[in-house]
Amino acid sequence: MVLGRTLWKIIAIKLLVFLVVLKLFFPNFLNTNFATDQQRADYVLGNITGLPATGR
Repeated sequence: MVLGRTLWKIIAIKLLVFLVVLKLFFPNFLNTNFATDQQRADYVLGNITGLPATGR
């Protein structure tokens, strides 16, 4: 039981470090490149479907 808890703690610490490193090196692309939620939604929809943005 002690070994299992230790392994889960190690996994949790590694996951936390991994997420922090990702957050530091890869900023939020949508918030930095688009001003409104509608622009973000059009961009994501265009990438998912392969269609160009509608520009509503």
